[in-house]
Order: sequence, then structure tokens, then C-alpha cells
Amino acid sequence: MELDSQPIASTSEAVPTKRLVVKVFGVGSGGLKLLSALKARSLPGVEFIAVDTELSAVMDGVTFVQVENKLLRGLGTGGDPERGRAAAEEVQSQFRSLCDGANVVILLSSFGGGAGSGISPVLARIAKEAGALVLGFVATPFDCEGKRRKAVAAEGLQEFKAVSDGVICMPNQRVFKLINQNTGLLETFTRTNDLVADAVVGLWRLLVQKGLMEIRFEELAAVLRNAKGEGACASVEASGSNRAAVAVEKLLAHPMLDASEVLNEADSLLVSLTAGADLSMFEVSRVMDGLQEKCPRAQIMIGAAVDPSFLERLAVTVIAHRKSAEDVEQSTYSSTRADVQGQMLNEPEPTKPARFVAPASSSSSDLSKTDGRPKPGMKSPRKPAPRMRQGQLPLEIVSKGRFDKSEPTIHRGEDLDVPTYIRRGISLN
Repeated sequence: MELDSQPIASTSEAVPTKRLVVKVFGVGSGGLKLLSALKARSLPGVEFIAVDTELSAVMDGVTFVQVENKLLRGLGTGGDPERGRAAAEEVQSQFRSLCDGANVVILLSSFGGGAGSGISPVLARIAKEAGALVLGFVATPFDCEGKRRKAVAAEGLQEFKAVSDGVICMPNQRVFKLINQNTGLLETFTRTNDLVADAVVGLWRLLVQKGLMEIRFEELAAVLRNAKGEGACASVEASGSNRAAVAVEKLLAHPMLDASEVLNEADSLLVSLTAGADLSMFEVSRVMDGLQEKCPRAQIMIGAAVDPSFLERLAVTVIAHRKSAEDVEQSTYSSTRADVQGQMLNEPEPTKPARFVAPASSSSSDLSKTDGRPKPGMKSPRKPAPRMRQGQLPLEIVSKGRFDKSEPTIHRGEDLDVPTYIRRGISLN
């Protein structure tokens, strides 16, 4: 059946919004730069809050929180996340009051230093305890920033993922796909901040706009809460008669989607389309067909909204989530264990080999004729010893503790962390 190319709506009214309380926190010096880039966009109803260990320039319409204690003495964290974490724990009550009543808390931060990597996990935990859906947009260091900052960022990211509902990781290194050798340093950071700001704006539209094809907040929250791995977010705009195809091309080449590699590995995909009243069902279908080809296994949710301010423009935002390596390992391990245990329970009892027993001698010369006992000097016939039978050990797979996040020990395709009898399907009976 040929799809109708007529607009799917013709209203000129302003796009309705959902009654959600959205608060955006910028944490650390990098997070404040991201917050400044986002503040330049028009996000009505959003509350902006800046959090840092050092006093910075006050932005209009932004609440500033200085995280300070006797240990820091106004000198910052010195790149130590433990100092940032300790200082954040001392202002828990202030964080809790700021998060009170929020449906969604979005944290913007740059990991690798002491403030962003140390404060963000504490703030995320408090926001989640307050009942908010906690989403983080985290920028990670350039390769040239050194191994230490990358290690600090990796550790902070793991802690942040453990206490938040969703994490959008934005590696700064991918900005090299948008610059050349003549691009200035200031312009490079501006582009990086703009990529994050565009992604947050796209997520905000998905959260607050009531669309003709609507994603309910409860559905969105369920998908993000179940996606504990890393996520990626990209937002593009296109115009003209071929805007749907252009939007797909931009998404597939977007640096935050790593040349569509993220789409190939995605387990869930959220797609938000915003356009004017000229948006057609044909365009929606074309965008979705182009994305589905790249992520055949992903669970897909789509939302489409009509906004009069987008006349002749089409904005598409994609949020892709994939399971973490730990989740994949645990899922595979649990499946393998269940299969092996099922085989062990269903296996028939192994046939025992027949034993040859010599017949007992009944010669009267071997026994005493008076009492039937052996003659003096003769050994009593031994009774066969009872055969020992090993029972099934009540073994259970337990947590590896601090080694849960470590990489499995793979040798010749086998995970050596799995007990040998399970890997080889050996019954312990």
C-alpha cells in the first residue's frame, strides 16, 4: 500500500506540553560550560542549577551551589574525586531540597577531574532517592589528556551508572570527526558543548511535548531504567523537500553514534521527530526505515510532535542504549548455567558396570563340622564394603564481590571463571 504523503496534522496551535518538572544540573567546570551552552537554547519551564567547588561567573536564571568544606579551603579538588565526593556528602541536605519535586533530573558533567567525577555520583544518588528519573550526559576526556584523567573518568562513570537511570556518554575524542587541522581550540570545545546541548534539547522535547505519536513518560522511564548500560544520543535537523532522507544521513554519520556502530549494537532505541504541520506519514516512515536497517534487534519507541515553529524543518533525536559488558556477561553466564543444570537434572542415571563375584565355597573341609565357624588359621570371608555415593552439592552461583566488574578470563573460547564441572557438563554424582 502506498503511504499518503499528505501532512499528518494541520493545526496551527502551539504544541501542548506534559506537566513534568525538569531540573538540569551542571556539575564541575566542564559541566558549567555545558550548562551555559544549553541555557542559550529555549527550554521553557526548565530549572537550571550550577554546582562547583569554586566560585564562578553567575549566569542569569541559574541557581549556583558551591560545594565547599574545610578540606578544600576554596582551592578546589586538585583533580581528586575523593575530595569532591567528601565535600558533596556534606551538602546532601541542600542537594535533596533542590531535587525535591522533580520528575526528571538531568546531570551535565565532564569526567576526568575531581569535581565532576566526585560530585556527580553523589548528586545522582540523592536525586534518585528523591524519586526523580535521573539521566546523565557525561563528556569523557580527549586521548591527549593522558591516562590518569581517562582512568579517573572510567571509574567515575562506573559509579555514576550504578546510581542513575540512564547515562549518555559523550566521548570528546569523537569531535575529531567534525574538525580538521585548522580548527581552533575554542571552536573545538564550542562544537563539543553544542553536540551535548543539542542532544539534551532533543531529549527535552521527547519528555515534555505531547505528540501525535506519543511516548508516555512512564514508558520512557521504564525503558531507561532497564537500560543500565551506556547510551548515546544524537539530534539533527534538516529542511527542504528531501529532509527525511537528509536527516537519516546525518544521523548515520553523527559522531556520537560512532558512524552508526552504536545503532548496530543497540538494545533499545528511542526516536523523537518534531516538525511543522507539513510533517507527513511518508517522512516518518522513511526516517524509521532508515534507522531500523541499522538496528534490527533493538526495541524501538517512536514519538512524533507537530510544532508550528518548525515549519519546513524536521528535527530527529535518537537515544540508543546497549547493555553493559557486565550485563551481557551475566546474562550469558546465567543462561549457560541454567542449560547445564537442566542437562544434569534430565540426564538418566549412568549404567553401572556389572561386578563379577566369585561364588562362596561350601566345602565342609573349609568349615568346622561342630559350629560352622572357620577352622583355626583361616580368615573370615569379608563382606563387601558399602559403596559410597556422593550426593549433589548444593552449589549456587554467588557474587564475585569486587571482581564483578572485571573482565572474564577467556582461554581458547572458555570462561575460566566458570567452574570446570559446569563448563564440561560433568555431574558430581
